[in-house]
Amino acid sequence: MKKLLIAFLLVSSTVFSQQDYNLKRGYVANGYDVVAYFANKAEKGKKKYTTTYDGVKFQFSSAKNLAAFKESPTKYVPQYGGYCAYAIGKNGEKVSINPKTFEIRDDKLYLFYNAWGTNTLKLWVDEGAESLKKQADINWKKLKK
Repeated sequence: MKKLLIAFLLVSSTVFSQQDYNLKRGYVANGYDVVAYFANKAEKGKKKYTTTYDGVKFQFSSAKNLAAFKESPTKYVPQYGGYCAYAIGKNGEKVSINPKTFEIRDDKLYLFYNAWGTNTLKLWVDEGAESLKKQADINWKKLKK
C-alpha cells in the first residue's frame, strides 16, 4: 500500500508539473534548444540530445548544449513555462509560441507568439516590457498548478 501511494504521488507531481509547461510537440519550446537562445540563436533540438527536467522533456542541438543545461537547468528554463510572455502579462492566458520569437532579458528566456500578423514580442517591447513582465510574474503565480 505504501509503495502504491508513493507511485501515485510521483505520477501526480509529474502530471501537475507538466501542466505548468507548454509542451507542444512533446517538448518545452516546441523542441528548440533553450541553451542556444542564450547565444541569440533559435535552433531546433535533436532527439539524440534529449533530457528530462522537472518532469518534462527538453531537446538540444548539440551535446555541448545538453551538458550546459544539465549543469544549470534553472538558468535555461524559459519563463512562464515556455508560454507566450506577452499573453501571460497582458491577459494571464497560456498561449502557444513561435519558438523563433524570443528575448533574453536579465539573463532569462522569454518566448512569444508570432503568427497571423501578430508578433507579441513587438507588442511586449512597444507596450512596456518591464511593466508587462511584472504583471506576468503576478499572473504566472496564479496560473501555476
